[in-house]
Amino acid sequence: MPKDFEPHEYQRRAIRYVEDTPYCALFLDMGLGKSVITLTAIQRLIDAAEVERVLVVAPLRVAQSTWAQEAAKWRHLTGLRVLVVVGTARQRERALESAADVYVVSRDSFVWLCGYYGGRLPYDMCVIDELTSFKNARSVRFKMMRKVRGCFGRIVGLTGTPAPNTLVDLWAQMYCIDGGATLGKSLTRYREQYFDIIRVGHIPIKVTAKLGAAEAIQTAIAPEVLTMSAADYLTLPEMVEHDVAVTLDEKTYKAYRAFERDRVAETMAGAVTAASAAVLMGKLGQYAAGAVYADEGGVQRLHTAKVDALGEIVEAAQSPVLVFYRYRFESEMIVEALSKQYRVRRCEGDADVVAWNSGEVDVLLAHPASVAYGLNMQSGGHYIVWTSPGWDLEQYLQANARLHRQGQRQPVHVYRLVAFGTVDERAVAALARKDGTQRAMLDALKMMSNIE
Repeated sequence: MPKDFEPHEYQRRAIRYVEDTPYCALFLDMGLGKSVITLTAIQRLIDAAEVERVLVVAPLRVAQSTWAQEAAKWRHLTGLRVLVVVGTARQRERALESAADVYVVSRDSFVWLCGYYGGRLPYDMCVIDELTSFKNARSVRFKMMRKVRGCFGRIVGLTGTPAPNTLVDLWAQMYCIDGGATLGKSLTRYREQYFDIIRVGHIPIKVTAKLGAAEAIQTAIAPEVLTMSAADYLTLPEMVEHDVAVTLDEKTYKAYRAFERDRVAETMAGAVTAASAAVLMGKLGQYAAGAVYADEGGVQRLHTAKVDALGEIVEAAQSPVLVFYRYRFESEMIVEALSKQYRVRRCEGDADVVAWNSGEVDVLLAHPASVAYGLNMQSGGHYIVWTSPGWDLEQYLQANARLHRQGQRQPVHVYRLVAFGTVDERAVAALARKDGTQRAMLDALKMMSNIE
């Protein structure tokens, strides 16, 4: 049954902003209602005959459910025809043949959509849900958006974390909004203007903002950006982070140290790049998690220290636990260890989210990349466990916000399993410093190479 929408004052302000600003970005914290704000503005623009057809580009899981569900949730939006364009190419083509007001496509199908219409998109407004999906100026999706953005008379970008890793990420996002009006038409010139860059050859390995750059960038984009913090508008329960030290047995720890020395030496012997550092940190993270993927294929299991620690947390919680894993073998080990005692489920689709929110799951296993954006999971529980912390600050913040958001009634407890003396410690420290992913990994590699 649809509900009446009684917007908070900050939501009214955001709705008016979208109506009044043809090319804009809403940098709104998770939980402030970006979807209902945008849909309400769309409805008003359609009623005013300023907009006819709207394209929404969103992460797959969000495209499949969030926008259509949000429209159906509110009485004032029940007349808005929202069509989800997902599935096989033929299924997407059939969907596009149907009449609607809002067409929702996954970001992975955006390039296909542009090709389907030959670059002449029949929409007069575009909403990019999770604008950071377009932060990489070298990505195919950004290059395609650069070609077709002129088709839209209005563009709205939505995100709660515009630049958690580095301010460099803002350039491509703002270009999608305004075509370079605020931060310029060249990423190279943007970097030169606002950042100090250390290069090895032609490859930038460390980029740091110049003194006053952050303030200058904020001033430049201010006319097109509305920023709101949840702390200023919502009273959310506390979120408490706990680092749980996981101790490997002596034999395993010695083997890990030898593995780390060998891998670091191997990496340092070649050309050190962000990519090579990421590969190294991934291998070390696997070892700390309990197994490694063999070069010839398959998985070599090494220990169960983290799975054992997770079991203790689940037992003590006496409440549903959302577990974020980074490697597939982690989920397999957890299922084997806990499924006899608990209702364990992998989050692989909308049905799993519904089951979680309905209280039908004790332990929900999810990869952070699959649920990081847009999903409302706060009804299912208030405990989160990260088996492997990882280095991606944006993903970490977004994933935690699945439970720590408006509607959550309990303090949210986030447990990070940190294997003592391993790369986990460096990853957690980087998250705490809010370091950029690439820079943090390169710095960690440099430190490792100087040890022993």
